[in-house]
Amino acid sequence: MYFDTVRVPKDRISVVIGKDGSTKKEIEKNGEVKLTIDSDEGEVSIDQMGDAIKSNTAKSVVQAIGRGFNPEKAMLLFEEGMQLVIISLREFAKPGSSRIAQIKARVIGTGGKTRTIIEELTGSFISVYGDTVSIIGDYLAVTYAEEAINMIINGKKHRTVYEFLERKARELRFKRIEESFG
Repeated sequence: MYFDTVRVPKDRISVVIGKDGSTKKEIEKNGEVKLTIDSDEGEVSIDQMGDAIKSNTAKSVVQAIGRGFNPEKAMLLFEEGMQLVIISLREFAKPGSSRIAQIKARVIGTGGKTRTIIEELTGSFISVYGDTVSIIGDYLAVTYAEEAINMIINGKKHRTVYEFLERKARELRFKRIEESFG
């Protein structure tokens, strides 16, 4: 039996539960788990009831919701080949510095432009929440989106990142076409 606990920001606990417990029930059903939610501590306990891989995916879904994704996007993790990557911004800035806010602003871009371009060119979903940037997508999408975000974090010009992504987007389309003929 598998048992794990995920810390979720208190303001995201209600999202994990969902209206009338609907999100919690869907995670439990798809992940073959039992969720026990401690709203006061911000902890979600995950008890495996069936398939170990599904229960591990349920953990990722809870983490994704905790990192700011809406439940519909987080549930995509139950699809084959989808994954979640969480980039902690703490390692790029000293505690209490304004650097994290600057990095988040650069990743989001004016009016959300940068985040939207990364999502569209890679076919991924990005959430900037707290001190993290999180990505949901298939392996290739996550790989390229993570590389683009790391370029932004390390101070590359947005234009350089967009050009990189446009090149990778062409590769991505070809690889996905190849895989579909697999």
